[in-house]
Amino acid sequence: MAIRLIAGLGNPGTRYARTRHNIGAVWLELLARRFGITLAEDRRAKGALGRGDILGRDVRLLVPTTYVNLSGQAIGAVAGFYKIEPAQILIAYDEVAFPLGRCRLKDGGGHNGHNGLKNVIAALGNDKGFARLRIGVGHPGNADDMVAYLTGVAMPPAEREVATRASWLPDEVLRLVLAGDLQQAMNLYHAPLQQ
Repeated sequence: MAIRLIAGLGNPGTRYARTRHNIGAVWLELLARRFGITLAEDRRAKGALGRGDILGRDVRLLVPTTYVNLSGQAIGAVAGFYKIEPAQILIAYDEVAFPLGRCRLKDGGGHNGHNGLKNVIAALGNDKGFARLRIGVGHPGNADDMVAYLTGVAMPPAEREVATRASWLPDEVLRLVLAGDLQQAMNLYHAPLQQ
């Protein structure tokens, strides 16, 4: 199914703006800028919402203004209001299972311990069939340090640059994602770089 809603996860406010947990929201804001789509605060949507043309497709973009762990409140509200099915949603978020600089598209699946995804799945009626862009931010090494690593300290600018560059979706990949051809998009996006 064609993608109609793209969301980027992050925590609200300046305190969290530069943290690793916000890399999904950063990615979404860059996508909006790239295609000239304005994001505006929408109280009913519990987020900053925009709508526009991306490579010939009519798409809504959303940055929830809830905390990451409550992202489903915003995504569920927008999906419900606009009658968007889970299979028509792409969510970008931070992935601690991947080292910095590795990003992967994924079609469906569980939450893998990500509380934001867990909340989204619940808000979508336990339907896990949405697409994901998993943006690697690395792991602190010790699970006890996870909260501080993700939300307590700013991501160093050099690391943010690596994550931003790695998560860039070229037009040919983005076009396939938007068309709902996730398998072909994954094949192209995950292919090793030619030497």
